[in-house]
Amino acid sequence: MTTPDRHSTDAFLGGRIALHQSKTGYRAAMDPVLLAAAVPDIGRGRVLDLGCGNGAALLCYGARVPGPDLVGLELDGEAADLARVNAEENGFDARCTILQGDIMTPPDALTPGGFDQVFANPPYLDARTGEASPIPDRARSNVEGEARLKDWVSALLRFARPKGGVTIVHRADRTDEILALLSRKAGDITVIPLWPRLGQPAKRVIIRARKGVRGGTVLHPGLVLHGPADDPTARYTPAAAAILRDGAALV
Repeated sequence: MTTPDRHSTDAFLGGRIALHQSKTGYRAAMDPVLLAAAVPDIGRGRVLDLGCGNGAALLCYGARVPGPDLVGLELDGEAADLARVNAEENGFDARCTILQGDIMTPPDALTPGGFDQVFANPPYLDARTGEASPIPDRARSNVEGEARLKDWVSALLRFARPKGGVTIVHRADRTDEILALLSRKAGDITVIPLWPRLGQPAKRVIIRARKGVRGGTVLHPGLVLHGPADDPTARYTPAAAAILRDGAALV
């Protein structure tokens, strides 16, 4: 159930997706949209979004790729309810299932090795160093809890089928951790830097891999998100706008 005093409704993909979001807790922005754009088009099959929140990445992927069944797992009950409402109101209820549960003790409905693509936008901050928000659901979304980065990567691999894909968006300064966790368990790895502006260091990366294959690692040219700071009309670069507003893939 959504209530105007607690939730807002925000447009994604140029209005193709309307998401109810908490006004005070975690609010989806650019990262889940970019994550969804980086997940390959599988035509048909099943995809899983671990820690799906209000459904932003899952529904953005579904808007671009009309064939697969969509499954989301979310720890927070209110966020899971919002994801179900968002799926229904955006016309995805027939192909979308939202489960409430923990990646550490996932529900029986999630079959290991049962998904063609598994993706996640986990908390970015290490529990040992991150400063948690006083708002509980925002804290859970930003700072690792019991589940640490190794547990998220392990869950991505656990639920992907053999040779299936895993995709994660995270802080650029944790790239080495993610690559180490994928080592000898996945291959065909692509690291996609997300540059805030041309000439600035990447703050985020998207990392894609395939479970159980031997291919090496490729550094993608990356995506520059914003135009020049002195040009108020260039909020996004054309490439970023094509993803964020038009629902294009990040290829």
